[in-house]
Amino acid sequence: MGTTQGGALPTHEARHAAWLELFFDLVFVAIVAQFSHALHGDPGLRDFGLFFALYLPAWWAWVNITVSANLFGSESPKLRLLVLSAMFCLAAMATSVPDALGDRAAAYSLGYAGIRFVLLALWWPATRMAGSHRLPRWRPISYYLLSGIFWALSALLPPPWQYGAWAALIAAEIVLLLAATGAGLPGQLHVGHLMERVGLFVIIVLGESIIALVTSTDHTWSRHGEAVAVLGFILLAALWWSYFDFGTAAAGPMMTQQDSIRIFLLARDIVGFLHFFVTAAVIAISAGLGTAVEEAGHGRLSPGALWALAGGLTLYHAAHALIALRLGRRLTDVACWALPGVGFPLLLALLADSFPPWLLLLLLAAEALAHLMYARGVMRRA
Repeated sequence: MGTTQGGALPTHEARHAAWLELFFDLVFVAIVAQFSHALHGDPGLRDFGLFFALYLPAWWAWVNITVSANLFGSESPKLRLLVLSAMFCLAAMATSVPDALGDRAAAYSLGYAGIRFVLLALWWPATRMAGSHRLPRWRPISYYLLSGIFWALSALLPPPWQYGAWAALIAAEIVLLLAATGAGLPGQLHVGHLMERVGLFVIIVLGESIIALVTSTDHTWSRHGEAVAVLGFILLAALWWSYFDFGTAAAGPMMTQQDSIRIFLLARDIVGFLHFFVTAAVIAISAGLGTAVEEAGHGRLSPGALWALAGGLTLYHAAHALIALRLGRRLTDVACWALPGVGFPLLLALLADSFPPWLLLLLLAAEALAHLMYARGVMRRA
C-alpha cells in the first residue's frame, strides 16, 4: 500500500477482480499451505512467533500488489508482466518457508526484495502524472527502491543479524505507512473491488482449512476422525457465514460513505493491518483442525494444536472486534459479542488441555454458531 499524499476523489462504481488477480492469488494458495503445514502437529511458542514473523512480509506483499492493481488496473501487458514477476518472487518465498531461518533464508529475503522492485516499477509511472495526482519521486524511492536494496543486502548477513535486519525493515515499512495521510492517491480507490479482493483471500485461507480436514481424514479414516472433521466443517461454515454476512459486507458500504482520505485510512487499518490477524487466525485454525482429526482417537489434543484452534478463534474474534471499533461501532455494542467471542475460546485454550479433540471441536463450533445466531438476531432487529 503506497505511502501517498494529495487529493483524489473516491469512486464506488462496480468493479470486480480481474483474471490476472485471481491467477495471482494462486501463489498464495501455496504460501498459505506452507504456513499451515509449519503449524501442524504440536507447535511451540517459537513456531507461532516464526509463523507471524514470516507471514507478515508475504501478507504485506499481497496487500501492496492488490492496492496497486486497484489503483492502476492490471490489463496492460506491462502490468501483467510485473504481476507475473511478483508471483515468481512470492513462489520463491513460499518454497523458503520450511527453512526460512536456515539454508533458505537468502531465498526468502531475495524473494521479498524482488517484490519491492516490482512495486517500484508499478508505482514509478505515478511520478510522471499530471497535476495533483503526481507522486513525489522520493516516496517510491524510499518505500520500494531502498527497501528492496536493503532486503537484498540482508541475504548477505549471517544470523541473527539477518533476522534483526528483517524486523527493522518491516518496522520501517509500517512506520512509513502510518505516517501517510492518504490525501492524493495517484488514482481512485475502488472500495468494492478492494473488499472483494480481501474477501477472496479469506476464501483462500478457509479453503486451506477444508483441505486440511479432507487430507487428515483421508490419512486417519476412523469414526473418531470423521466426527471431528464434521465438527471442524461446522466451525468453518459458521466462520464463513458470519464473515461474509457481517464482516466484509458491513465494512464495504460504510467505507463508501466516507471521503477519499477517510477511505484510505480505513482501508489501511482494516485491510492492511487488521486482516493480517484475521487471515493468520484462520491459518492457525487450519493447522489445528488437521492435527485434531489425526489425533481424534487420543484422550487429549496436543497443547500446540489446542492453542492453534482455540487461540486462533480468539484472535479471529479479537480482530473483528477491532474492525468494528475502527468502523465507528459503539464499544458497548461490540463488547456484547466480542467479550464472549474472545473470552470463551481463550478460556478453552487455558483450561481444556485434558479435553478430547471431539469435545474441544464441539465447544468451538458451538461458540461460532452462537456468534452467528447473535449477529443474525441483531441484524433482524436493526
